[in-house]
Amino acid sequence: MALRVTFVAAAGSLSRLTERFEDDRPLDQAGWSDVQRVARELLPLAAADLRYCSPNPRSRATGDGLGYTPLVQLALRDCGMGRWRGLTLGEAMAREPEAVDAWLADPRATPHGGESLLDFITRVGGWLDTRPAEDHCRVVAVAEPSVIRAALVYALKAPPATYWNIDVRSLSRVSVTGRAGRWSLRIEGVSTRTTRI
Repeated sequence: MALRVTFVAAAGSLSRLTERFEDDRPLDQAGWSDVQRVARELLPLAAADLRYCSPNPRSRATGDGLGYTPLVQLALRDCGMGRWRGLTLGEAMAREPEAVDAWLADPRATPHGGESLLDFITRVGGWLDTRPAEDHCRVVAVAEPSVIRAALVYALKAPPATYWNIDVRSLSRVSVTGRAGRWSLRIEGVSTRTTRI
């Protein structure tokens, strides 16, 4: 039985360097404008059999703004970052450089007092593996870029350090297909048919 899960990155984050750990700020005007700009393109995903989002306010607002009316999933929350909550990576590095270095080097490390990267990847992967496995079921999930990176590392059975090499942009989308324990990355693109001019 094959399942297709399409992740849509929540609006609002310009790049990984500007992301804030466990950021619970609402979607700002620029984010709303971005959602409206891509709404027509992403609206067909509203026909998915199941529609979810992470509990982050921007993810919920993005899902609602795209017409998905998503169900909040706590398992899709951002990585628990303890005392670094609300900081950017640069801000955490300025305050605790050795602790950040340890966290970046060891996926089991929790110098911030929160959740390890490995535990985060496992939690998001557990959510992915427990989706209903009806044949050809389509699922859409709006989440923070960090959650999507974790899902991709899990789905591809990649080493946890791969997490740092995946760049997920605001309002981008990526799909995985398969079932629990057997996922494949699906790259969307233009048709491969040749066009005569």
